[in-house]
Amino acid sequence: MTRLFQLVFLAGVSIAGSPAGSEMEEYRVKALFLYNFTQFIEWPLESFKDATEPLTICVLGSNPFDKELDRALKGKKLDGHPLASRVIGEASQASGCQVVFVTGGAAKRARSLMAESKHSGVLTVGETPGFASAGGVVNFLVKDGRVRLEINITAAEREQLRISAKLLKLAEIVK
Repeated sequence: MTRLFQLVFLAGVSIAGSPAGSEMEEYRVKALFLYNFTQFIEWPLESFKDATEPLTICVLGSNPFDKELDRALKGKKLDGHPLASRVIGEASQASGCQVVFVTGGAAKRARSLMAESKHSGVLTVGETPGFASAGGVVNFLVKDGRVRLEINITAAEREQLRISAKLLKLAEIVK
């Protein structure tokens, strides 16, 4: 399956079902999106200490993924960088994270991360209304039982991230 097809497929996946099952399905889909984002984003060279440092997806707040994010990343690499994940409690712990997923309960803690220029090269991904408009790069929205994307191009440029036009086509662009 091509990477673009995977993204288009994920954008159309319904997460409807039982309340408990739909939340787990929602985070399974979000975990796959986070992995697929790595395929469509170009990070500045200074985002990595060396060519073999892991590309790390950090979860800010309590981990809603259970083991889904680890499963999505297991054994995968991007340009020689193994993919890894870790949970962080504060934005100040984001050093070494190329992607920071901000849980709904941690949105206020992420404001400093989005405001600081010393964290250049960080793809911030949220899941609360207004996250992208407030300076996050990508926001997940659940509409009509499907996960949708918002992308803030200005925030991506601030972080020196290059987002593929293929990914941009799947998203609503916000400022």
